[in-house]
Formats: sequence, C-alpha cells, structure tokens
Amino acid sequence: MARNESPWHATARSLGTAILGCLFGLTLIDVVLASNAAVGLSDASSGTLAVPQWLYLATGGAVIGASALLASVVTDREFIRSVHDWRKPVSTGLPLRQGIRYLTRFIGVAGLVIIVYRGFVGPQVPTANAAVILVFAGVRAGLTMFVYLVGNVWPALNPWRTIAELLPTLNRQYPVRLGRWPAVVGLLALVWLETVTPVNKEPALLATAICVYSVVTLAGALVYTPKSWFSNADPISVTFRFYGSVGPLNWSENGITLRPPGFDLPKSGIVSSRADIAFVVALIWELTFSGFVTTTTGVEFVRTVVGWGLPPLVVYAALFVGGYLLFLGAFWLASQFARKTGETYLTPRTMAVQFAPPLLAIAAGYHLAHYFGFFVSLLPSFVNSVISPFSPPANPLVLTQPAWFGGLTIAFILVGHVLAVWLAHAEAYATFPSRIQAVRSQYPFVVVMIAYTVISLWLISLRTADPAFVS
Repeated sequence: MARNESPWHATARSLGTAILGCLFGLTLIDVVLASNAAVGLSDASSGTLAVPQWLYLATGGAVIGASALLASVVTDREFIRSVHDWRKPVSTGLPLRQGIRYLTRFIGVAGLVIIVYRGFVGPQVPTANAAVILVFAGVRAGLTMFVYLVGNVWPALNPWRTIAELLPTLNRQYPVRLGRWPAVVGLLALVWLETVTPVNKEPALLATAICVYSVVTLAGALVYTPKSWFSNADPISVTFRFYGSVGPLNWSENGITLRPPGFDLPKSGIVSSRADIAFVVALIWELTFSGFVTTTTGVEFVRTVVGWGLPPLVVYAALFVGGYLLFLGAFWLASQFARKTGETYLTPRTMAVQFAPPLLAIAAGYHLAHYFGFFVSLLPSFVNSVISPFSPPANPLVLTQPAWFGGLTIAFILVGHVLAVWLAHAEAYATFPSRIQAVRSQYPFVVVMIAYTVISLWLISLRTADPAFVS
C-alpha cells in the first residue's frame, strides 16, 4: 500500500485492476467461443457459421453489455485518473529525431513519385503494379494499422505537406465556419470513389485520381497555409490524426511519449465540434458500408433494388448516404437520451462531443478486422513493391490465410468495442461530479455501441462477393 493511500483506495485500486482484466477476459472468452463460428472478411466464402447466427451475434452484443456493467463497478476516480495519466517518456536525441524526420519526408515524396509514375507506365495489372500495391496494401491497410497500433507518422511522411512547406503561400485565413466539414466531405468522396470506380484495379486511373488529389491538396495548402489545410480540410491527414490518437506512442517536438492505447482520448479534446463528430462516425460507417456491399447479402440487396428500375449508382448513393445518416443520427439520438438518463443540464451537443472520442477505438477495431488479413495476404507483393518497384514479379505471390484468422477478426472488433466502453466510462467520470450521473449517462451510448458490434459481427459472418454492377 502507498504511504498516503487509504485502505479504501487500495481496495478500489485492486478491484479496478481486476475488472480491467475481466473486461478483456470477456472478449477472449467470446473469441474462443466464436472462432470456429465465423470466418474473416477475406475468406468468408470458404466457410459458414457452426452455431446459430443469432446466438453468435447475441454473444458479441452481450460481451459489450457485460463490459459496460463491469466498468460501472469501477467508481474510484483516483484509480481512473491514475490509469489514464500514466505515461513514460522515450528518450531520443534531437539529432536522431531530426534525421528520422528528414528520411521520412524523403520516403514520402519518393513514394508519391513512384506511385504516380508506375501507375501510368507500369503493367496495368493490379496485382503486379507497384502503385496499386503501395496505395491499398501499403497506405490504406498497413500504414493506417501502424498509426493506431503504434503512432501517427503521417505529418512527417505526408508528401503534399513536405512539398507545400517548400513553396510560398498566400497565407489567407482558413474560414473558421468551415471547421472540418471539408475533411468529412472529402473522406466520404474518397470512399465513394473507391467503391463505385475500378480505381483499385486500374493503375492508370489510380494515378490520375492521385494527380487530381495532389492539385487540389497543394492548392488548398498554398492558399490557406499547410498547417491550416492539413489540420482541417485534408481528409487523409485528419484520418491519420484521429486514428493516431488511439496509438500508444505520441510524437512531439519534445520527444516521444508512451501511454496505454487510447487512454489520452477522454481529455484529448480531439473532438470539439459537430464536424469532428461527423468525421468520427464517417470512419465507422465507411468500413461498415464497404463490408456490406462486398457480401453476398449486400450484392443480392443491390441487385434486387436495381431490379425495381433504379440505376445502380443511385442505389449505391442512397445506401451510402442513408446508412451514414442513420449511423450519425443514432449517435446524436444517444446524446439526447444521455442528457436525460444522466439528469444533467449539459446540452446534447456537449454530450456528443464528450462521448465521441471513444468511437475512435471502435473505428480502429473495425479497420484492423477489415484489413489485417488483406495486408497479410499481400505482404510479399508489398515488400517486393518497396524493394523493387520497377521490376514487378512475373507471378505475384499471395498468401492464403489460415482458418484461425476468423477468430482474430472477431477479437479485433470486440477489443475495440471493449476499449471504447472503458474510455466512455472514464469520460463520464471526468465530466460528471456524481457517480450516479456518470454511470447513467453512459447507457444510451452503450446501446449504440452494442448495435455497432452486432452489425459488424453480422457482416463478418457473411460470405464475401464482388460488388454488383461496379466491380
């Protein structure tokens, strides 16, 4: 026992530690039960559920509900604060940090040049073209996973920022009223482009899209300064910044700091507006949407609706926009109910801002479940593209995933949700003076999290297929 620590605090600290272990223990138990019941997104066509689907989904939802109940038992504010305040500086010399920064910037610019060049002049076969491999396996999958599993290196790697900082700017003030809404629209536009066009199958089209994106990005950065543009309007930079807030390593001018994954979120202030909330929900929805349209159920749904006489793009647009608004509306509705269950005078907007950051843990879990198997399968091609981007192999090697990868997919989703439950619990105790208020304010958000869990687990239990009409 610490010298000035009361017996009550010692007991509460021990109980809190045990409950934190139980939260992740529940996740592992569910994974063991379900690992033979479902398969991953990338190999879903090779197997079926070994248990009734309703039982599998109910088990996943129950894990999140039970996690919330266990978290509500941890009421010692000092313990919660001590857990979230823990951090450890990682000493690195200034010359070493500067050397790594310059090397990273060079890699970013060189990578952009290689991607555009190989997209236009390389073989127009996606599995043999370095541009496609580097963008989708390297950045879309691998780099994003590195950002939320380790830390955000994109500010140094960002080739457009490196180029913009070398050029003169008009230094105009970024419109405050726009906030991060341009990034929200940009993210949804990129996801839409990836879904309805063969940009991931035609290297020349990919290179063209990157050139257009480069022109728009550099123009915005040179008009409004790189700092303003990449902090607010650039969807890729904002995506990595949000995902990076989950990572355990934080880079700053003063060095590197190690902290538990996501534990800075409750007081990070990373979400401060409606646009930020919309962006966080968009990160969750874009993975849900892409997961749905690449399943047999999604393909049958689209074909059925198109059979009624609607154009395919209209169907996809209605599904994309309507689903996003539904996800966003569910979260806003939860903030309305949380104000009542928590018996507080805080506005629904304030409640939504306070409880949106934990959703980033869910988004990270979704992304890992969606792309881990994809990245592992293309790892040999990715390594070859990095080492020898101008000499594509005659027969690209694609790894086959073992059956137990299905259990990993489930684990990634559930761990992300369990972490989100704990972060929401910590946020509630940092916001409300009353323990009853802190516990009750979480109820509506936990319901939304359970719904997200059930939907994501349902998607990975379905067989995969190429999207209808746009593949």
